[in-house]
Amino acid sequence: MIKTVVSVGLPVTETLHIKRNRLKPEHCTGEEKRICIVTGIHGDELEGQYICYELIRRLKEQPECLTGIVDVYPCVNPLGMETITRRVPTFDLDMNRSFPGNMEGDMTEYAAARLLEDMQGADFCVDLHASNIFLREIPQVRLTKEQEQLLPYAKLLNADFVWMHSSPTVRPATLYHSLNAVGVPTLAVEMGVGMRITKEFGDQLLEGIFCLMKELGIWQGATITPKEPIVSTESSAVTLIHAEASGIFLPNVAHWMGIHKGDVVGDIVNSLTGEVEEHILAPCDGMVFTLREYPVVYRGSLIARILGGEC
Repeated sequence: MIKTVVSVGLPVTETLHIKRNRLKPEHCTGEEKRICIVTGIHGDELEGQYICYELIRRLKEQPECLTGIVDVYPCVNPLGMETITRRVPTFDLDMNRSFPGNMEGDMTEYAAARLLEDMQGADFCVDLHASNIFLREIPQVRLTKEQEQLLPYAKLLNADFVWMHSSPTVRPATLYHSLNAVGVPTLAVEMGVGMRITKEFGDQLLEGIFCLMKELGIWQGATITPKEPIVSTESSAVTLIHAEASGIFLPNVAHWMGIHKGDVVGDIVNSLTGEVEEHILAPCDGMVFTLREYPVVYRGSLIARILGGEC
């Protein structure tokens, strides 16, 4: 059942609509568990669109296996998606820094408040994100140390990596933080690259969502055995490589590739002079879980993140 959960008037007689699709068993008892699947909070994050489509399609194919309620919010920033911008256009606001919102606030704050209101009472939420256009990420779950009790659920999502982090990778004013604060257990998932759909990543995470739903008693159909992710805590090494020169980055490593200290990560080249501005070497052993996708870089640009190993 499709419902408009947010409706806001816009200039020139237009209206902003944010919609939810609710799928539930044919015969409900009132005791069903409920999960929310949310994506599109940034207009350039499209990876979740494929997951929402496939999730709904598969649920419709086997309605007899659905024993709980699945609320799908495929696009909570429709203006951003329609204008191909990460933030809410005109206001230039990051919607994922607007929660818990304000019913008396501006359009973005009001939309955030209504969305949070609609999701309250759910038994679980998966907040799906992509990276931006600059970086490619392996499928990963990010959670704060304060939500360590959610780690067993994070391991069900069939991700390659669980990053338990207490730095600003998961900030207050995000949907993740606000839902957890009101008692809705929530996991933030990140994968792929902005403005693209990486089908294999979507398929991987979709299988994990079905595993999570089965654990919650929402799905009784067949599921895979989820892969055992690498789990990184604060004691684990995550090393960041930043550019020390400007130019065009030409990678010499692949995404999710093992690397050793001293290996060539890539070169930053000058296309005007034909010279190498920086020859980037790995500072440690480990696995490349974030890699620069957009080749134009400036001094300080993030080139890669390496998981594990000793520097």
